[in-house]
Amino acid sequence: MRHPFPDPARPPGTSRRTVLAMACASLAAVPLFTPSRAAATPARAAGLDDPAKKEIAMQLVSSAENSSLDWKAQYRYIEDIGDGRGYTAGIVGFCSGTGDMLGLVELYADRSPGNVLAPYLPALRRVDGSDSHEGLDPGFPDDWRRAAGDPEFRRAQDDERDRVYFGPAVRRGKEDGLRTLGQFAYYDAIVMHGDGGDRLSFGSIRRRALGRALPPARGGDEVAYLHAFLDERVWAMRQEEAHSDTSRVDTAQRVFLNEGNLDLEPPLDWHVYGDGYHIG
Repeated sequence: MRHPFPDPARPPGTSRRTVLAMACASLAAVPLFTPSRAAATPARAAGLDDPAKKEIAMQLVSSAENSSLDWKAQYRYIEDIGDGRGYTAGIVGFCSGTGDMLGLVELYADRSPGNVLAPYLPALRRVDGSDSHEGLDPGFPDDWRRAAGDPEFRRAQDDERDRVYFGPAVRRGKEDGLRTLGQFAYYDAIVMHGDGGDRLSFGSIRRRALGRALPPARGGDEVAYLHAFLDERVWAMRQEEAHSDTSRVDTAQRVFLNEGNLDLEPPLDWHVYGDGYHIG
C-alpha cells in the first residue's frame, strides 16, 4: 500500500508433522511412538494463509482502512486521503505515489489490453513518488470505479495484494515462528508501511523489535516479541501525522495479544478510530 518492493520468490509450501506407521515385525516389541505420547501432541493451528483466517485478516484490515468489515466492497474505493501518497484505492489502499498502484494497473493491462485504466499508465509513471494528480484528473477516479466492475480487475487486485503484501508477511511470520496473530501483525504493518529501506518501513520496524526481543524461531517468547514489535510499530505510526491514530494496534491487535489469542480465533471484538467491530 505504501511503498513498492521487489517481487519476492514464491514462498515454500509448509506441511504438518506426519507420523509414519511402521509395520516391521522386528520392531513390534518396541513401538516407535506410544499411544499416549502421540495423543499428547497437539495439532498445529492454521496460519494466516488458511482461507478462514485470511478472510478474518481482510476484515481486520478493512475495518482500519475503510471503517467496514465488507472488504470486497473496497475494490471500487478511491480517494486522496491527504497523506502525501496521491490517490489511495482498492482493497489494500494501492497508492498512485508509491508504485504499487502502477504495478497493479500494469498487471491489469497485461491481462486485459485496452481496459479503461490502461490510458492512465503514462500518467501513473510520471506521478510515481509524488502526491500529484497530473494526468489522472478528472477521469481517473470514475474509471477506477468502472474497472472495479470487471472480474479481471478484481482478480488483479487480489493477486497483487498477495504478491506484494500478504505472501511476504505470512512467509516472514512463519520464518520467525509466529502464529496467526503475529503473521497478521506483520501483514497489517506491511500494508501501511511497505517494505522499503526507510526507518518507518516494515523491515526497519522488525529489525528494531529484534533488538529488544527474540521471536520463537530464535528461542524467544512469542508474546514478549510481539509486544516489542507492536511497540515499534506504534512508534513508526506516530512519525507521520496521517498515521498518528494508533488504535488499529492499541485497541485491536494489542487486545488480541493481551487476551492470549495468538491463533486469532473468533469471537473477536476490537475498536478502530472509536468504532467497534465483531467477528463471531
